[in-house]
Amino acid sequence: MTRVTRRQFLGAGGAAAAVGFGRPAAAAEPLKIGQQPLKLGSDRDGVLFVPKGYKPDVPAPLVLMFHGAGGTGLGVSYTFTHADDLGVIVLAPDSRDEATWDFLVHGYGEDVEFIGVALKDIYARCNVDRRRMAIAGHSDGASYALSLGLGTGDTFGKILAFSPGVMQPAEVHGKPKIFISHGLSDPIMPIDVTSRKFVPRLKSLGYDVTYREYEGRHGVTPAVVREGFEWFLT
Repeated sequence: MTRVTRRQFLGAGGAAAAVGFGRPAAAAEPLKIGQQPLKLGSDRDGVLFVPKGYKPDVPAPLVLMFHGAGGTGLGVSYTFTHADDLGVIVLAPDSRDEATWDFLVHGYGEDVEFIGVALKDIYARCNVDRRRMAIAGHSDGASYALSLGLGTGDTFGKILAFSPGVMQPAEVHGKPKIFISHGLSDPIMPIDVTSRKFVPRLKSLGYDVTYREYEGRHGVTPAVVREGFEWFLT
């Protein structure tokens, strides 16, 4: 597996610009409230959601949210109502491959680069509270958030993993707090071989983990999403 270092991730914006990602300065558009395209990619792009209560002079918390396999950033729109209520910006990039995220296919690479340039663009356009940033996702997106988040814990102070299937960090930095949830009857990522193994392992390594099991299958329930977002803000 290709290893991605903290320095490479944090500097990915410049690398991505070099390979053709990024918003030309002349093409930058005024920030709007609500859901809007990133306009950083062509076939695969992503979504930015800005809550109704956003004020340019007040730093806002940010959740970097990853979609599940075969999806796009639009697939995380189930979080937008909660983000709107709680005043959270959601950045939801598309994976470069239509199937899933890079590290689940061949190792960290092009997705990390695109995420880096997307973050750089959002930092320039939004007043983001760098002390309140979370990395999150569902299904394959949860696996990506959990794995990448453990390596960037000094940037993203919290991780939200809704039904993760893999925990495979390239390296570890910081000590992010972690919220994991999983459906008891999940047929896609069976709970006994995923979260029920991840949580004890993380706790044994000294991580602060909040864990929720719920009656349900692979989909995350609105109540659990809400709990996760409220947990992030505490």
